[in-house]
Amino acid sequence: MDSFLKFLREGFEIMQPYPYLQAVVIIIAFGLLAKLADRLITGIIAQFVSRTQTRFDDDLVAIMHRPILTTVGMIGLVLATYRLDFSDELRTTTIAFLQTILVLIWLVFGLRLSRIVLNAMKQQERRFQFVQQTTEPLLTNAAAVIIFVAGVYTILVAWDINVTGLVASAGIVGLALSFAAQDTLSNLFAGVAILADRPYQIGDFIILDTGERGQVTRIGLRSTRLLTRDDVEVSIPNGVMGHAKIINEAGGPPRRYRVRVSIGVAYGSDIDQVMEILLGIAADHEKIYSTPEPRARFRKFGESSLDFELLCWIERPVDRGIVTHDLNYEIYKRFSTQGVQIPFPQRDLYIKQMP
Repeated sequence: MDSFLKFLREGFEIMQPYPYLQAVVIIIAFGLLAKLADRLITGIIAQFVSRTQTRFDDDLVAIMHRPILTTVGMIGLVLATYRLDFSDELRTTTIAFLQTILVLIWLVFGLRLSRIVLNAMKQQERRFQFVQQTTEPLLTNAAAVIIFVAGVYTILVAWDINVTGLVASAGIVGLALSFAAQDTLSNLFAGVAILADRPYQIGDFIILDTGERGQVTRIGLRSTRLLTRDDVEVSIPNGVMGHAKIINEAGGPPRRYRVRVSIGVAYGSDIDQVMEILLGIAADHEKIYSTPEPRARFRKFGESSLDFELLCWIERPVDRGIVTHDLNYEIYKRFSTQGVQIPFPQRDLYIKQMP
């Protein structure tokens, strides 16, 4: 090793009067070093990570070799520039240009890396619950903005540009825009809160305290869109959604929805027969879950009827209307054929004649 270092020193002493030759030697040496590093990454490391079960390390190695290859090569060019007899201005400009190219390459690497990381986190929903289909675009855009701003700042520093004035100007412009677009910013921050808190998701059926009910079709940064049962799309600003009381019919850990059907029978009816008919109707319906099993409940003694309620569960809230229709239809038919009377309010009117 000592003899090799001695050989290099003697070689550089011989090339001392020839700066251009030194620059060429440095470029060739770092080119070979870059090729060696690239072969190490694409060869040994790639074969090692291919044995793992995850896809993340394979994608990382696939996008890493080009930035490393370019970085080693750029270091050689910078060192070669110092060996050449350039003026201070030309040397500074050349180095700043090389640094700009290097920053742009790593900027592209950072953007691709952010997408790979978010995709890997999305596949592990139990560990990273905040990365979902609805939040992935927001996180991708936020990461892109941060990486882009960091890249621009690095380029400005490389060219020795004072960024203090730019930061102050950006602060003034941001303050003016914040006053001019208060509603837009309110909807924007509310949209971020909705995507992070997830009170509802795309595909859920929600009911607002103002009466709107529909399926969530899109959650944007400015508004949320609902598709009503009349196939009318309603766009609601996220600022309104953030302050509204929302009933999520498809929310909660169990992904099912309960249907209630109330029915009254006449006093004197066979209660066991009524219970059997209601449970049989629910068991025969194809859209009603068998687990949990349907339930029939005797709720109260009404003014003119014995009030029952049939409780059953369905998969989608959108089917509530058609399932309720089917159950009411079948209840009336079976009660009629089996002699169960459905009462209705009756009033007797007595007319007295004045003498």
